Amino acid sequence: MNIFKSAQGASLAVLIGLAMLPVAAHAAAPRPCEDALKEMRAAKLTAKLSADDKTKVDALEAKAVERCNADDDRRADGFLDDAMKLMKK
Repeated sequence: MNIFKSAQGASLAVLIGLAMLPVAAHAAAPRPCEDALKEMRAAKLTAKLSADDKTKVDALEAKAVERCNADDDRRADGFLDDAMKLMKK
């Protein structure tokens, strides 16, 4: 009878673990690059950038758009985060 209870407990633990996988995957998912791109472009409109920094931000934006179009949100968000850091936003 003791073996049956431990097998039941193990089964329950496995089921709970499997149920939590989609929740954990969703929490770790990057935000949509389209949203991040909108935020970066809005910040770029008000940012006071040197010519050199503007060139870098524009290049990062172009890379982000390329990755966003390829459905690589994680890398696109990384480029956009780098652009935001340059703009200090």
